Amino acid sequence: MDAQTPLAARVRPVDLNTYIGQRHILGEGKPLRQALSQGQIHSMLLWGPPGTGKTTLAQIIATHVDANLVTLSAVTSGVKDIRAAMDMTHPGITTIVFVDEVHRFNKSQQDAFLPYIESGAIIFIGATTENPSFSCNNALLSRCRVYILQALTDTDIVDIVKQALHTDTVLAPLQLTITDDAMRTLASLSTGDARRALLYLELAAQLSQDGHITVPMVAQAAGAKIAQFDQQGDHYYDVLSAFHKSVRGSSSDGALYWYARYLQANSDPLPIMRRLLAIASEDIGLADPKALSLCLNAWDTYHRVGPAEGERAVAQACVYCALAPKSNALYQAFKDAKRLAQESCDLPVPNHLRNAPTQLAKQQGHGEGYRYSHNEAHAVSAGQQYLPDGLCEPLMPSPSLYQPNDRGLEQKLRQKQEFLDQLNKTAYHSANSNQAEQ
Repeated sequence: MDAQTPLAARVRPVDLNTYIGQRHILGEGKPLRQALSQGQIHSMLLWGPPGTGKTTLAQIIATHVDANLVTLSAVTSGVKDIRAAMDMTHPGITTIVFVDEVHRFNKSQQDAFLPYIESGAIIFIGATTENPSFSCNNALLSRCRVYILQALTDTDIVDIVKQALHTDTVLAPLQLTITDDAMRTLASLSTGDARRALLYLELAAQLSQDGHITVPMVAQAAGAKIAQFDQQGDHYYDVLSAFHKSVRGSSSDGALYWYARYLQANSDPLPIMRRLLAIASEDIGLADPKALSLCLNAWDTYHRVGPAEGERAVAQACVYCALAPKSNALYQAFKDAKRLAQESCDLPVPNHLRNAPTQLAKQQGHGEGYRYSHNEAHAVSAGQQYLPDGLCEPLMPSPSLYQPNDRGLEQKLRQKQEFLDQLNKTAYHSANSNQAEQ
């Protein structure tokens, strides 16, 4: 390979002895290492972040078992390419089909491999940065073992960089040196990605005039640090999840940090604003009804004044929601109400609650016996039935789906609910006593 070939390709390991990282599956006695040592290769999915050695590992496996390696990229290949690759299989010769970015194949494209995996014509190895449980169909998952590759540690990155400096045919003759601080900076900026680390190393080497690599050179080579996630990747949803859980857990620091991390990826804050509205009703609810209004105002402010000031308004909503009293009572009550409605959707509306706009409706008893609450004490028609006949009797002594907690405004709502419950219980027992006397 010449100097035009990227450093990561020039120093790609060719055997397990030079492969660095993933000791949890390749260390002595670990599952994949044992399978390889016994020559028992099997179909698998390699799931891990970019630059953790998925492609390299597939190539090493093929070399280790002396297999014919057919490589496909799900970015550029289709069913036609898959079938053409299958034509390259030969009886008696082990063929490994390696598919990079396999999560980008749709269901029919993934299904195209199944008969060949099932018959043993190929050993399938798929590489993915996305969770296979969501991105790969069940039929493919059932035929493959999933190995999780972890982001490389800073120690792994240092070892990879040192190995490159001593073995690369382009860098080794230059006898480059790198300070310990520069090495640590390089490892930190690489965020567990060997390909990125080697790119930064190569660029820093080009900046060095005397063969000595320093921290400023590494920083200049790395440029601005870019967030790792794309708009549909697992990491994208992990950041959103971390943001939501920080707000739910009343951590204003966590809320601001994960919001800033999201913005660091140059992402549209619309999903954050949507998530805040969900939090305002799901995790705060009636403990602080102002949270919902403040989130809507922040969203409106962002659109009115633009990102520079608008992002700050959203940050205000993040902190407010994090520090607001929390309650999921409304969330749970509505879930229970929907479940109850689904189970009892055939129960008729009680006559006294029905509308009576016509004489015929009145003759049928619609609205008869309804008590107008404003004409009664506390504006409450104590004991009046508001649920269908099939539900009211067992629920009457304690009719509330909504059970407020003792935080924020819900403390007062709970007192009101308990007061109403007591009125209904008194009216309920009074009605039962009257029926018993009759």
